[in-house]
Amino acid sequence: MVAILAALVLAADQFVKHLTITHLPLQESVPVLGGFLQLYYVRNPGAAFSLGSEVTWIFTIALSVVAAVIIWKALALRSRLWAVVFGCLLGGVLGNLTDRLLREPGFPVGEVVDMISMPWMMPAIFNVADIFIVTGMISVALLVVFGLRFDGTRDRDHAAAEAAASENPDEPKPVDVEH
Repeated sequence: MVAILAALVLAADQFVKHLTITHLPLQESVPVLGGFLQLYYVRNPGAAFSLGSEVTWIFTIALSVVAAVIIWKALALRSRLWAVVFGCLLGGVLGNLTDRLLREPGFPVGEVVDMISMPWMMPAIFNVADIFIVTGMISVALLVVFGLRFDGTRDRDHAAAEAAASENPDEPKPVDVEH
């Protein structure tokens, strides 16, 4: 599930970027919903707000490490919800990593194609991959806060099982499948 979702998000991101490059004027606002939503094609050499454009190669390394960690953690998943979150997050990371690796000015300092602008909300211009990265990270935080483990159980389930085991020391203790 993680691989399928990651591939779909990556494909959607790269398709929208292709449409942007071939059909939108560079650095000109194209209103979609007035001042609410605009398309504005830019090539971002840095991170958010083009910060760090002189050390783009560091972003390439960071994206590669994040992708590797997601893949490594995904191998032990037993939760469908975590699989959806990891698949979407991985697809977003791979979308921007693809730009860093393959777009001008070249490997590993390629510029990320951004095109979505919501000036009423923030001055940032972002892309499909960014949407999945941000929503993926918010989802990770929520899953952690709500105690959903990678095996699909909740922290309170483990606490209840441990409490029951301490009351009945002769019964076998639950095995933690994550460690």
